[in-house]
Amino acid sequence: MITPHIQNETARLRAVVLGTAESIGPIPTLEEAYDPKSAEHIKAGTYPKEADMVKEMDAVAKVFERYNVKVYRPKVIEDYNQIFARDIAFVIENKFIKANILPDRDREIEAIEHVWSQIPKELRIKLPEECHVEGGDVMPWNDHIFIGTYSGEDYSDYITARTNMDAVIAIQELFPEKTVKSFELRKSNTNAKDNALHLDCCFQPVGKNKAILHKNGFLVESEYNWLVEFFGKENVFEISKEEMYHMNSNVFSISEDVIISERNFTRLNTWLREQGFTVEEVPYAEIAKQEGLLRCSTLPLIRD
Repeated sequence: MITPHIQNETARLRAVVLGTAESIGPIPTLEEAYDPKSAEHIKAGTYPKEADMVKEMDAVAKVFERYNVKVYRPKVIEDYNQIFARDIAFVIENKFIKANILPDRDREIEAIEHVWSQIPKELRIKLPEECHVEGGDVMPWNDHIFIGTYSGEDYSDYITARTNMDAVIAIQELFPEKTVKSFELRKSNTNAKDNALHLDCCFQPVGKNKAILHKNGFLVESEYNWLVEFFGKENVFEISKEEMYHMNSNVFSISEDVIISERNFTRLNTWLREQGFTVEEVPYAEIAKQEGLLRCSTLPLIRD
């Protein structure tokens, strides 16, 4: 049996689901693209190759191995993109919550049936159908839960709007003793530099009290300011539009001291090391072309 346990984003990791790039299928057509960045690379003929992405994910698996983290992988479904394990489910406290994601991606949850079935039944949660939510928008942070959302009346026009207010309310009801704080994110179907697909595309806590932030990812300035105040200006690393585009906020913490980051994130990695973190650099630039990075491809199950 697996008893999930997640209180925040940075406590020592013990067990995780890492997605897979095996048998990813043919390059999608433009109509099949879920986000503007993938569309950009489909148009340019630079869409990532399966072999390169498999190599990148193997590099992350090796880091986990070195830190004695138990790694689960999805069952490979032929010709199906299963890289972004974070989208399909998430853990808060001891509850494993199945996300309601884009209908085209429903089979991804079936591929981790071997994990889901090991979790005690009473700890498996399926939210009502009207609650749209993806794990990239949900961040447990001790007595807070941060959630990225979009509540505009044109919600249904955006394939990039993944988490709605129904889900925010449902999560608040599941965890009445926590403070649930939602953030309106900037959405664009066509311009990847103006699109915060998930909350972790423009914000992520690291260590005990620090955060990586991109101001333009937030639609409401006061909500961005709330986060700056919450962590303290001196503890915030502000990334540029270009850095957000390359997914600099989408690193992944193995512990409060150890962070896996993309090897090209020179400015961020330098800052992290100056703050005393151990930075495990991996190549992940090909996966980034699909508007997702390290946090997106991992689903933490157990942290201390």
